[in-house]
Amino acid sequence: MSGPAGVSVPVRVRPGAGRTRVGGRYEGPHGPALVIAVGAPAVDGKATEAVRRALAAALGVRAAEVSLRLGATSRDKVFTVAAPPEEWEGRLADLRDDNR
Repeated sequence: MSGPAGVSVPVRVRPGAGRTRVGGRYEGPHGPALVIAVGAPAVDGKATEAVRRALAAALGVRAAEVSLRLGATSRDKVFTVAAPPEEWEGRLADLRDDNR
C-alpha cells in the first residue's frame, strides 16, 4: 500500500522477546505482515518505539522516516516508511518472505 506520505508496512509485534529479531511472515488483518520481536515490554509505547527503530534499521532507512500509522495498542500495526521505496522494498520482501 502506498500514499502521498510513504508506503505502508504491516507488522506483527512480539514484545518481551529475549532479543530483537526482524523476519518472518504473519497473515494479519492488514495483509501479509513482517514479524518483529523486541525485548521491550508492551507498556507505555515502549515496544512500539523499539519496533519502529528495528524496522528502520532492518530496512536501512533513518528512524525518522518510519512512523506509526495504525495499531498503537495492538500487536498488529501498520507503519509508514517515507524513504523512496526502491531503496528498501527488496529488503522488506526478503525479510518477510524468507523461508528459513
